Parts: sequence; structure tokens; C-alpha cells
Amino acid sequence: MAAPNKISTKSAGLVSLAVMSSRLLGLVREQVFAALFGASAGMDAFIAAFRAPNLLRDLFAEGALSTAFITTFSEKITTGGDEEAWGLANKVATLTAVFMSAVTLLGIALAPQLMRVLAAGFDAEKMQTAILLTRIMFPFIALVSLAALVMGMLNAKNVFGMPAMASTFFNIGSIVGGVALAWMLDPAFGTKQYGVGSLIGISVGTLIGGTMQLVVQFPALRRAGFRFRPDFAWRDPGVRRILLLMGPAVIAASAVQVNVMVNGNFASHLGDGAVSWLNYAFRLMQLPIGIFGVAIGTVTLPVISRSAAAGNTAEFRSILAKGMRLAFVLTIPSTIGLMVLAQPIIGLIYERRKFTPLDTQHAAEALQFYAVGLCAYAGIKVLAPAFYALGKRNTPMLVSFFSIAVNYGLNQWFTFHLGWGHRGLALSTGLVALTNFAMLYALMRRHVERLETRQMAATLAKLAVAATALGAVCWSALRWALPVAAHVGVAGKAVALFATIGVAGAAFFAVAFLLRIEELDDVAAMVRRKLGRFTKRA
Repeated sequence: MAAPNKISTKSAGLVSLAVMSSRLLGLVREQVFAALFGASAGMDAFIAAFRAPNLLRDLFAEGALSTAFITTFSEKITTGGDEEAWGLANKVATLTAVFMSAVTLLGIALAPQLMRVLAAGFDAEKMQTAILLTRIMFPFIALVSLAALVMGMLNAKNVFGMPAMASTFFNIGSIVGGVALAWMLDPAFGTKQYGVGSLIGISVGTLIGGTMQLVVQFPALRRAGFRFRPDFAWRDPGVRRILLLMGPAVIAASAVQVNVMVNGNFASHLGDGAVSWLNYAFRLMQLPIGIFGVAIGTVTLPVISRSAAAGNTAEFRSILAKGMRLAFVLTIPSTIGLMVLAQPIIGLIYERRKFTPLDTQHAAEALQFYAVGLCAYAGIKVLAPAFYALGKRNTPMLVSFFSIAVNYGLNQWFTFHLGWGHRGLALSTGLVALTNFAMLYALMRRHVERLETRQMAATLAKLAVAATALGAVCWSALRWALPVAAHVGVAGKAVALFATIGVAGAAFFAVAFLLRIEELDDVAAMVRRKLGRFTKRA
């Protein structure tokens, strides 16, 4: 494999650390909100309101636009050089700014209609609060779209650190700015049912965070060679190719967003708290998905795009298969840990002030069912963009359409027919992710003829053995050690839980190394190099 065209373990590690920082700060953000507002009607309204611009972010910014732009921009660098690539970037940046500004104005005007789609089960007061907060937060989509475009430029130039760190600054801005404004508007943080003043404060905080996420990337972009000049020549072939790639990608992503909207609408009919429980649980799911799945997918996409552009199918297949195996190696321990230790983890992170033990129980139930699809989510982050690199842009779209029917049917069955409430919505989400990954894997294998499936199966079998050891440690601690620690305060809980996670992780990786899982050798080699450099400097 050519040296420049392989997955860089160093880059993946750098992105993982940056994304870990972002996800941990995101978790802190959720902790602060949970302590201030709990799983209340007001928090339900805020989550539903933020969902509208957030759905569009996933749809345009961090989904279709990012994937289509990185693919085309990487090809342009390979075939036309930096000057042509930067010219394309100016055209796309101008188009993005104009289009997303129009979308923002439209979203503000249509906020009532959006909320009736996203949260039809809200009562009148809750609905009015959600509409107001939606209008405040809708400019977030324009800010984050431009931030995602800048991230794509930097990733295509093999600059991964600052783009991955950018969302850390979003969390800093939204926590510091949002909480400060909330306190200024309502020092009691909503002692009444809704606390609209404090909710307005944290809503404005999301805009402060979005602005920071964009601006902190500018110095790295300038060093990479980009100089922005407005360019309205949108009939350029590169722009046309990006739009053609985005079309099916937007449709595919819209199917995913339809699933999110359906889940939110179902949850809005389950009474106060259900929307919040699901949101707090899914935040913990996003931690390993972001640290491992997004990081590996981010590093893999430019590499496989260059392999596909060069017509090197063998290299494309090898890099993609290795990326998926690495994602599974790193997310399977998280899956087992979250399923077994859901309640103590949720309790330690969220249970304080307005977040009650009952809230902990309900959020933990959601987390256990969400975790069913965690590995599949990580695998999809690596696998789905590969179809666009191959020019097979319709495949993820068709798979996503199929998922709408599966998701709606499972929601109806689990939530209302079986009476599982919000737990049914979480389980449905996990099963849909598994279904999507299985279909995408089978279709990719058909496109590239083979996908090292035998090696994948062997790796999964070894991981199952290692995961059994991890699960046994977690279950034993849950049965004996953690109940004792629960009586010695928060510090005792934290020490016992982190000790359990440490011992369980050590058991998993010890068994995995004994079974000689290849991907762990790469990670271990990177760690040894880092320790060697540190020791040499010391």
C-alpha cells in the first residue's frame, strides 16, 4: 500500500482525542442542563426546538455537503492541483452562505409548522415555548454548515486536529455563554414549570457556540492556503458534481431525519420527560460513536476517495475493510459496558438537583436499548461515505428509504402495542441501525466483489470472546461492588465505577491481545511510539 494513501493511525488517534474532548464537553453541557432543568416540560421544549436546526445540520452540513465536498475536493486536488481546488472551494462557500441564509429565514417563518410535525403531542404552552426557541436557534444551521465546509477543506488537505476540535468550542460557547445569559434572564433557572427566560438564554448560547465552531478553524484554513473570495460562478463542473452527489445524499439523509422526526413525535405523546430521557441517553451513545466511528470515518474518507479516483479497487477494499474492523474493535467494549452499567453511569453523570432517581431509571432503560445499535452506527459512519467515493450515490438513499418503514413499524409495535413507551423507541432506533449496516455491507460487498468478510467474521468471533470477559467483570461489579459504593457518596460511586470500567477494559484488551486481533496491534504500536518519544524527551 502506498504510504500517502493509507489510514493514518496517528491521524485517527488525533481525531479521536479531539472528538473525545468535544463529546466529553457535550456531556458536561448535558449535565449542566440536566441539573438546572431536569427532565422537565421546559427541557422537552428546548430539545424539540433544537432538533429542527440540528436535523438540517445532519441533512446538509455534516451529511450530504460534507461527504460530497470532500469527495470532489480530494479528486480536484489529485487531478487539477491546489489552485483549481481552492477555486472550487470559493464557489461552494459562496453558494452555501447564500442558500443556508435563505433556509434560516424560511425556518424562522415556518417554526409553528415545524413544531407541529416534530412534537405534535405537546400541549399549548409547551408548543408555544418550543416555537419561540426554534426561531431563536434556527441561524445555527447557517453557522454550522459553513463550519462543516471548512472542516471538509482541511480534512482533504490532511489537517484533522483543529476541525475535530471545532465542536469543542461549540460546547464551550454554549455552556459558558448560554448559562451566563440564562442566569441573567432568570436567576432561578425556571422555578416555574417552563422557565422561559432561562431557556432563551441557553438557546442564544447555541448561536454563540456555533459562531465559535466556525471562527476557530479560520487560522488553520489560512495556513492551508485558502483565501476566501466570493464567487457566484455556480455553473462550474465541480459545483455541479457536488450538487449531483448531494441530491441522493440529501434524500438518503432525509430518510434518516424522517426517522428522527417520527421518534420525536412518538415521544411527544408519552408525557413530560420522555423526550428528555431519550436525549440524555443518546448523548452517551454519541460519545463512543464520535470518538471511534466518526474519527475513523473522517480519516478514511479522503483516503478511499483518492483510491477510488485512481481506480485502485484492491486498495479501496483493503482500507475500507480495515476501517470497519477497527470501528468494531473500539466500539464493542462500549456496547457491552453501556448495556450492563447503564444505571450507575446515568446516575453518576446526571442525578443531581432537578434530575431525580426516577429520571435516572428511565434514561438508563433508554440507553440499554440504544446500545443495541452502537456498533452498527460506528460501522455506518465508515461504510456509508464509501458509496459516494465509488459514485454509487443511490445505494445509501434506497437503504434509508427502507429504514423509514422498518422504523415506523417497530415504533408502533414496541411503543404502543407492547406498551414499552420510550424504551420501545430506543430499541427501534438500535435495530434500524443494525438493519441499515447489514444492508449497506452486503451491497458494498457486491459492488467491490469481496470485502475481506472472512477476516471480518474471524475478528468478530474473537471480539465476542473478549466481550464476554468484559461483560462478566461489569456484571459482577453491578451485583456486588457498586451497590456497596452507592452508600458512600458521589466520590465513592465515581471511584467504584471508574475502577470497574478500568478492570473490565483491561480484561477485554488482555483477551483481545491474546487472541491476536490485528487492529489492536496498530493501536499498540502507536501507543509505544508515543511513549518512546515521551521517554526520549524526558
